[in-house]
Amino acid sequence: MKSKKLGENISEVELQGISNTGIWLFIDKAEYFLPFELFPWFKEAKISEIQNVELIHGHHLRWDDLDVDLDIESIKDPEGYPKVYE
Repeated sequence: MKSKKLGENISEVELQGISNTGIWLFIDKAEYFLPFELFPWFKEAKISEIQNVELIHGHHLRWDDLDVDLDIESIKDPEGYPKVYE
């Protein structure tokens, strides 16, 4: 017996909004706010760079244009994940 070929990963991330304090993402039926104070990489980014986000393995976000990688857990609990920013 042969297994069926797996389908495409349909989980997506949607940029829902940008304000002067942060960005809102919608991922797998949940909304997340990323304040610029805790996620400074996005503050000076172009909208097109922020929109170019990919959800990998259902829990990892990748912004290629900005060279930023975040696990969804680090968005849920930002204080538990130290960040390096220079």
